[in-house]
Amino acid sequence: MKALVYHGPGRRAWEDVPDPEPVDPTDAIVRITAATICGTDLHILKGDVPEVEPGRILGHEGVGVVERVGAAVTGIKPGDRVLLSCISTCGRCSYCRTGVYGQCLGGGGWVLGHTVNGTHAEYVRVPFADTSTYLLPDGVTDAAAVMLSDILPTAFEVGVLAGKVQPGQTVVVVGAGPIGLAAIETARLYSPAHVVAVDLAESRLEAAKQFGADVTVNAADDVERVVLELTGGLGADLAIEAVGVPETFELCARLIRPGGRVANVGVHGKPATLHLEQLWIRNVTITTGLVDTVTTPTLLTMLAGGRLDADRFATHHFALDEMDLAYDVFARAGETGALKVVLTR
Repeated sequence: MKALVYHGPGRRAWEDVPDPEPVDPTDAIVRITAATICGTDLHILKGDVPEVEPGRILGHEGVGVVERVGAAVTGIKPGDRVLLSCISTCGRCSYCRTGVYGQCLGGGGWVLGHTVNGTHAEYVRVPFADTSTYLLPDGVTDAAAVMLSDILPTAFEVGVLAGKVQPGQTVVVVGAGPIGLAAIETARLYSPAHVVAVDLAESRLEAAKQFGADVTVNAADDVERVVLELTGGLGADLAIEAVGVPETFELCARLIRPGGRVANVGVHGKPATLHLEQLWIRNVTITTGLVDTVTTPTLLTMLAGGRLDADRFATHHFALDEMDLAYDVFARAGETGALKVVLTR
């Protein structure tokens, strides 16, 4: 089969690799019908995730059709159309039994495209298939469903829920890429008074308005002044960091009011400075996290019921064998206006 293979920082290739085979009785082999590229994949290509070894097939988001299942798989069968979760869950360890799937001790967690081969391929081996896939309703498109592999549950869980958004609050989302836009869309479910989007790219700020931001601010401007004026000098109740660079994390810490929260969602490849000399007295809370995907069934129900608009994340469409081109377009999002690229057979 063909797959997108990581060959070390800055090097990748769409090339021939062996077809995947089941390893454990809980595995399934899925034929990929749709995939998308994540900002984390770009971080891997930059060398920011050293656990990813050369030779690894990238990708942790996908939709497909089940080809084969292991002897222990009972919840899905060949021919089923499924959503592949970016997080695999053994379902048995102490973390999985409390819904903290991202910290799975039984061989799961974030493994696809990280420690095992991923979804940027014609076929993928899915570990723990019963607990790491979701049957898709007929009315849900592949392009919409693939947004539930990662960005929507990640933004919702690590940003909105960890940030404890409440009605009437002021929420600032720093970074209006796909994760930031998903945070804006899901924060709106809780009726905040103001959602502020911050980004350097005017095209992404325009997209943020379409996703529900009330106020947009270019990061080159005086963001702190805008937020203080909007909140009567108090600052934001919540700042969601959705970029993954030191400057944006430090900006979030400056934007929140006493008693406020910073919810870090971005993938960081470098240290950021935590100004405890300023924050210790301000009763702030800072959360970090890897998505658990525990909300995926709820989000899927909302998607099927028309309560979430996931199709609009997909700004560029490619054939699966145009993977290299799709990576180029996604990596130059500031020029191309790409939010999410969707690759289909």
